[in-house]
Amino acid sequence: MRRFLLAGIAPLFFAASLAQAAPPAPPVLDNKAFLLVDAASGRVLAESNAHQKVAPASLTKMMTSYIVEQALISGRLKETDPVFVSEYAWCRGTSAESCMYLPLNSQASVIDMLRGVIIQSGNDASKALAEHMAGNEPAFAEIMNTQAKRLGMQDTHFENATGLPSPNHLTSAYDMAILARAIVHDSAKYYPIYAEKEFTFNRIKQGNRNALLFTDPTVDGLKTGHTDDAGYCLVASSKRGGMRLISVVMGTKSMQDRADQSRALFSWGFANFENAMPYAAGTVLATPRVWFGKAGSVKAGLASDLNLTLPHGDKDRLKTAIQLDPAVKAPLARGQAIGKLTLTLDGKVISSQALVALEPVEEAGFFVRLWQHIVLFFSSLI
Repeated sequence: MRRFLLAGIAPLFFAASLAQAAPPAPPVLDNKAFLLVDAASGRVLAESNAHQKVAPASLTKMMTSYIVEQALISGRLKETDPVFVSEYAWCRGTSAESCMYLPLNSQASVIDMLRGVIIQSGNDASKALAEHMAGNEPAFAEIMNTQAKRLGMQDTHFENATGLPSPNHLTSAYDMAILARAIVHDSAKYYPIYAEKEFTFNRIKQGNRNALLFTDPTVDGLKTGHTDDAGYCLVASSKRGGMRLISVVMGTKSMQDRADQSRALFSWGFANFENAMPYAAGTVLATPRVWFGKAGSVKAGLASDLNLTLPHGDKDRLKTAIQLDPAVKAPLARGQAIGKLTLTLDGKVISSQALVALEPVEEAGFFVRLWQHIVLFFSSLI
């Protein structure tokens, strides 16, 4: 089981047999690999060949857009910044690649180019942004690989910003789910672009290739891809009620297949699973005594929301156990682990989370600490 480190998001994890009554088997799909994951908890609900390394085609542009979005959010880029279209980036309009049709030696704003990458899957926009941010596309690919490593995408190596075929340009369904969750979470300001059905630039209107956007109102992203080597691929996200699922299908035989298979995964997932958030971040779950501190106790809880994905009906049968450290001692920093919260279902551990101090506690003065050392010593003899 692989995990990735990303602030605010639980890692992906496999949990096929946590509940006593397993849901029906997921659909059988004809493709190279697939995966269905809950966006909040990171639980993988169904998968096949999830770590098989395959060509990503234009799914690559999810990393290109993610890097641009993060640069916009951090202030490194501005939406109105002009981006130059070099001869290298310029798309000649062949049937072999998808284009935003940016004129040679022209300029377009960062936000227009970002839309060109996400909605129109423009190779020209992807290359122009790569050059704008890193000087050239190979240097931008190094940034892509650094981001992939940071997110925990262990099956992935990028060699370009577009997904055009290259022998070592590879990813996996698992890694694409990691990236999709990062976009939904980290790029919330720009995520609505992934749901836009069309984009017009230079008087040329092009539609989003994600067919689910036109047939399923619960789908709001993310990206399609296709080359002869990769087959037809789709990373899609659907939110129904408060639950968001992300599906990844790699290497299907047609555009219709990738749409149908994604629908089948969503239908199965929403029919059989539900979200539960037993405890929110910051909720006081215990107030243990603190030794040697200016305060005699400390509020304890979770550092982040505890999100679970369970078969329908199982969340009401969860049992909670709290275990505190035998002697909680000052000084304590906010967020310092002082115990453990464990949730079980039918005797099986569903989740185990650190219980942390929700507030700092300073160390007491010398005489208070001396007296409490004496008390603690004699209490340990009883």
